[in-house]
Amino acid sequence: RTAREMGVETVAVYSDVDRRALHTRMAHEALPLGGTLPRESYLDMDKVLAAAQESGAEAIHPGYGFLSENAVFARRVVEAGLAWIGPPPDAIEAMGDKITSRRIMKEAGVPVVPGLTDPVADADAALEAAEGIGYPIAIKAAAGGGGKGIRIVRDPGEMAGAFRTASGEAVAAFGDGRLYMERYLDEPRHVEIQVLFDHHGTGVHYGERECSIQRRHQKLIEESPSVVVTPEIRARMGEVAVRAGAAVGYQNAGTVEFLWSKGEFYFLEMNTRLQVEHPVTEMVYGVDLVREQLEVAAGKRIDPAQADIKPRGWAIEVRINAEDPFHGFVPSTGTIHNLRVPGGPFVRLDSAVYRGMEVGLAYDPMLAKLIVWGPDRDTAIQRMIRALQELNVGGVRTGAPAALEVLEHPRFRAGDFDTHF
Repeated sequence: RTAREMGVETVAVYSDVDRRALHTRMAHEALPLGGTLPRESYLDMDKVLAAAQESGAEAIHPGYGFLSENAVFARRVVEAGLAWIGPPPDAIEAMGDKITSRRIMKEAGVPVVPGLTDPVADADAALEAAEGIGYPIAIKAAAGGGGKGIRIVRDPGEMAGAFRTASGEAVAAFGDGRLYMERYLDEPRHVEIQVLFDHHGTGVHYGERECSIQRRHQKLIEESPSVVVTPEIRARMGEVAVRAGAAVGYQNAGTVEFLWSKGEFYFLEMNTRLQVEHPVTEMVYGVDLVREQLEVAAGKRIDPAQADIKPRGWAIEVRINAEDPFHGFVPSTGTIHNLRVPGGPFVRLDSAVYRGMEVGLAYDPMLAKLIVWGPDRDTAIQRMIRALQELNVGGVRTGAPAALEVLEHPRFRAGDFDTHF
């Protein structure tokens, strides 16, 4: 949509499963990659690059899945003479490895959660290190993401089993079993800062997003701003986030994620891509982050000074996933036979859904993102409740009823929650 507004022609790629997907019909041209599974299609670098060259494309936008944080792919795109709409491969590499990024951040003066900057060899070494860090301990995969390879250890007796399980999960998910350790913070909130850097050394931030409402480490509801962040803290967190990006020579859009606990914030990781929840920032700051990505990749300098970037009102996003909240959130499949989308003032639906669409198990269960804006948090909550009540997706179950339950909960309304809510 943004490319169309800019007069830029787009080329979509699709797998056999996605032949009728909405993005193939929105683009000016769509090329098949073949295959059903991600590794046969969207993860096949040769096929994606061949499609770019066949179509005469000038740039590749990686979205926020599959190869979007793959430094090898980014490097190959650049070597093929194409513009990569994302950060330099070296920055992806540095921030993609949790151990390397922690080390770089400490050197740059960015606060990190107390813990190790080197991987632990085995459960015995982990036990020894835990004495110095203090329980509870979070064991995490060095190459991790999406909640994979994480285990919480509350006392020494749990260490051996947790270490073994986390390492096995890390190998299965990332092909890399290295683990590191950090203090598991009490009542942690997940607060992240949106940053943008041009190719001329300028970096700015677009405030924070609160992403603490999660299920199995996957975000469910996001909002901007956060109830715990004052203008003074926003300025401090933003300055730290920009410093973090500058430390790795960052370019384009990215997100610096922090853990917030009892008034203090600590660097968690950097997502070297656009985030799923970027629309709440767009609504509150009046910015199209995809347009900024395209313009920065084309060499444009960032226009607004940091002092001119100010939040206005409140935005909330709910992820609409194909899953059954009444039966343990198991995946829900089927054909969408009815679709009623919400409307009205300040309601936005970013969606891949259409009537007749077949929802299978090949990819992530997210069907859509529902975003609303209001002049204040209470209005935004009420607007989201109304919008979710309007939404009807017939043929598959979605997690919308669970989101409604959260939005109506007194503790959520009061802003009294953390990642365990």
